Amino acid sequence: MGTKIVSVSTTPKSLSKKQRVLEILVRLKHLYPDAVCSLNYSTPVQLLVATILSAQCTDERVNKVTPALFARFPDAASLAIADLVELENLVRSTGFYRNKAKNIQAACRMIVAEFDSVVPNQMPQLLQLPGVARKTANVVLAHAYGINAGVTVDTHVKRLSQRLGLTENPDPTRIEKDLMELLPQTDWENWSIRLIYHGRAICKARSPNCEACQLADLCPSGLSTQK
Repeated sequence: MGTKIVSVSTTPKSLSKKQRVLEILVRLKHLYPDAVCSLNYSTPVQLLVATILSAQCTDERVNKVTPALFARFPDAASLAIADLVELENLVRSTGFYRNKAKNIQAACRMIVAEFDSVVPNQMPQLLQLPGVARKTANVVLAHAYGINAGVTVDTHVKRLSQRLGLTENPDPTRIEKDLMELLPQTDWENWSIRLIYHGRAICKARSPNCEACQLADLCPSGLSTQK
């Protein structure tokens, strides 16, 4: 992970939650300076589709599926009229493939019919699309349009935000609200991307590597494991 970051001289208890989250943000930027969305896509609709497929599936698996999918159905118009069985077969390995294929097609039909074949760039319109909740909408807005409308909360962001003591809420929508109140808006999405990287590399669900974690002195959970 590179050079060890020097710990702050104070403990999490002596810092406000706002101070801690800003220090964590600084460290995440240092640790993962080139962190980007790990889904492969060329257009907003391809990002939308890839993000829908990523639900309860790894980005790595999605990236293995989408080349053939997008070669066959590259845009909203082609996905809207795709044979549903063929679409299901193309996305089968991502899990829950019937529901995902149905939502992808329904979303693309709405994009064609109501948005002139262009993925909308506003949260309310995105949330009208089948299969699209705030997580997917935040990803599309941030990475396709450069709009920080919220904080993407996936399983990594949820787990790490709770472990770091930044939220006590179990619901992703309420976690997002808590994080939006703590973080500068310009950092909403890069916070999520970098926290996801940290969750994959260090703070794993079953075996968090607290000894190697460069956020440990800012983390109530990390401190408890070091006693």
